[in-house]
Amino acid sequence: MNITLSIDEQIAERAREKLRAVGKSLNQEIRDHLQHLAGDDDVEHDLEMFERLSGLGDSQGWKFNRDEIHERR
Repeated sequence: MNITLSIDEQIAERAREKLRAVGKSLNQEIRDHLQHLAGDDDVEHDLEMFERLSGLGDSQGWKFNRDEIHERR
């Protein structure tokens, strides 16, 4: 089904920029949101997305330090 939406152009462009970073289109994001809203979650798709995005981070040499995390300021 094709649906026409009225969305502020600036909001749509900012959303597109963020979605490009994760390799997703605005159309796909809206479709996924509607599926979620309708209770038709696709667990396999979620796992595929998780696997695709896993390991893409760059800690730039930072290592977890429990003492620093719990340090009170």
